[in-house]
Amino acid sequence: MKKFNDFPDFKPNLTPSQVLQMGSFGGTYFRSIYSSVTKKHYKSHDVIKEYPKSWFKGVDIKKMVTSPDYDKKVNKYKVKCGSSLTDWEKSGWIDKQDPYGWFQWYCRFYRGRRTDDDERQVKRWLALTGPNGRFKKRLVNMIKDKGKTLNDESVSPVIRQTLQHWGYQITSGDLK
Repeated sequence: MKKFNDFPDFKPNLTPSQVLQMGSFGGTYFRSIYSSVTKKHYKSHDVIKEYPKSWFKGVDIKKMVTSPDYDKKVNKYKVKCGSSLTDWEKSGWIDKQDPYGWFQWYCRFYRGRRTDDDERQVKRWLALTGPNGRFKKRLVNMIKDKGKTLNDESVSPVIRQTLQHWGYQITSGDLK
């Protein structure tokens, strides 16, 4: 996995390409939107142009990346999870430089962009999936409490899908 020397605690184990290829965000992440933060319209086909074509290799872009309609069957774990863009905007989680949110920030950070928002976004990631991240710890505890294996997808597919959206899959090391 890629290491970020400027943020050594930030250790997602999925690349942006893997997140998209595995099936995420109900296929809608890079749909066309109106951002109440920037007061602008964004067209999906324009937004994804900045990313390498290799990220979308083998991906049905219209179904898995730019669909206007959320489809939980697109997601790896076949569940609905996450909040709406409107909810994210109202919560103050959207910075104007990344009107689509955290995953857009991650895509750009992964490719080398650095901004004043990096520390905030890394802190959000750590709180969710870092060594003491609440979602990661909860999933690990659920697996242990139920006596299940790492890859038993019946144990909280919603948390698994959420972690995937944040660039992370639990590992055998997490269970130790």
